[in-house]
Amino acid sequence: MKKIEGANRSSLIDYKIFIPSLLIIFAIGIPFSMYEDASLHMLNSIFDKIVEAFSWGYIWYGFLMAVAALCLSFSKYGNVVLGDPTEKPRFTLFEYASILVAMGLGSTIMRTGMIEWTNVVQDPPYGVEAYSIDALLWGSSYSMFLWSFQTFAIFVMAAPALGYVLHVRKKPLLRISEACRCILGDKLTDGIGGKIVDVIFLISILSGAAVTLGLGAPIITYNLAKLFSIEITFTLTLIVTIIWVVLFSISAYLGIEKGIKRLSTLNMYIAGAFALFIMLAGPGIFILDYFTDSVSFLLTNYMNMSLHTNSLDMVGSMYIVKNTVFWFAYSATWAMLHSVFAAKISRGRTIKEMILTYLLAPTLISWVASGVLGGLGVNRFLSGTVPVMDIVQEQNPMAAIPEILASLPFAIIAISVFILVAIIFLTTTLDSTTYTIASYLSTKNMVDGEPSKIVRIIVAGIITFIGLILMRIGGLAPLEVLTGLLGIPIIVIQFLTIYAAKKMMDEDKAWKYNVRKNEETTENKWRNVNNF
Repeated sequence: MKKIEGANRSSLIDYKIFIPSLLIIFAIGIPFSMYEDASLHMLNSIFDKIVEAFSWGYIWYGFLMAVAALCLSFSKYGNVVLGDPTEKPRFTLFEYASILVAMGLGSTIMRTGMIEWTNVVQDPPYGVEAYSIDALLWGSSYSMFLWSFQTFAIFVMAAPALGYVLHVRKKPLLRISEACRCILGDKLTDGIGGKIVDVIFLISILSGAAVTLGLGAPIITYNLAKLFSIEITFTLTLIVTIIWVVLFSISAYLGIEKGIKRLSTLNMYIAGAFALFIMLAGPGIFILDYFTDSVSFLLTNYMNMSLHTNSLDMVGSMYIVKNTVFWFAYSATWAMLHSVFAAKISRGRTIKEMILTYLLAPTLISWVASGVLGGLGVNRFLSGTVPVMDIVQEQNPMAAIPEILASLPFAIIAISVFILVAIIFLTTTLDSTTYTIASYLSTKNMVDGEPSKIVRIIVAGIITFIGLILMRIGGLAPLEVLTGLLGIPIIVIQFLTIYAAKKMMDEDKAWKYNVRKNEETTENKWRNVNNF
């Protein structure tokens, strides 16, 4: 503890992990962005080799994460409270779920929800004919599958160890290395081993945040261009990015209570109202019918999607396989960020509450969002109102979104509200990211404290600087693929944290001593009934 207090007086940031992370990002990211075509070709070739050799591994990884989440939730460990068992949770369930939804989904759901089906329709699995009715059902159900139990299990399964270290064992530093101390040992954790783990985390998250900043902007710029009949230029992208940066910096500066929580809950209401508007002003009956068919198709074929490797079709469709592998790999790079953030806000929650809320709330919201947005897009495609596939193939998939929205009555209002929801989603994603990275870098005691506001602003500035530099030089596509590849070491670390959580709870017998009294009483009652 003396070491930490001393660090507090000398520095707010742990530069031993921060500086190496930045140097590595710039050393790799700038050359790759300057030679975008060549580097993207090289990285895609590497990724294709990984898909060819290890697609089965990534697919089983996602599946096993979901199984592990359910097993941990419904075992004796699920009743363990992250903090004092008599302490009430920090947030109400609605606030808690709203924050996790905003962090877990972001604006990406607005892109995949409306246009992901177009990729599957062109290249459906299992020999299904392209552009057929079955292909449309595969497309809509797959866009829901992307935001289902595997993805959110990947996001949350390091959180039990992190939450336990922070709220139960009261360790001051909110770090992955600290969560693995019971496995790595003091010497390795405090030495080079712990630093490597923490640097890998920071590289993946800082580069991922920069990619999100760059790739999130087109969701807004394409709709602004349609709304005001202007061209999409780097100046427009820069203006949107600066406004967005100011918003998420202010939110991160205000903290969880005054910034992140309020924005997250506000966006839930606005997004819900927007979905209701689409239902009433658009093809509401069709959307409800198509949503029902899509959910039925998803549940019927859930295992087919979960464990599909396309092993018997050597020259056929591969989109779902490649995209699922990339999706899980990319999700792995974000997993630790989500887990660190979930651990920080879950004081007073049981492990079961934390895991199941993260599995169910974002999944249900994303299914509804995909059903409403995707249903509108499919309806416009089938009716011929909007040449969706022509736009996707000849222009950019993003360009199809404002055209679909413009087909609604009160198109100006529809596009404006879509932009607003996207901005808030993007803001809540990056303010949570900024807050989490600041917590991770902080030398302050994170048990009851908050990361310094100065550190939050510094982190926001670094993310913005990296994103804008790489956007200006050439592009973010290579960094996006590279970020996905960084998921490989993160997966190994993630399994370590799951084992670490179990090991720590067994050492402390937390499943016996750190549970709520009513749950302990219920457990004893069932034990007595079984003995009888």
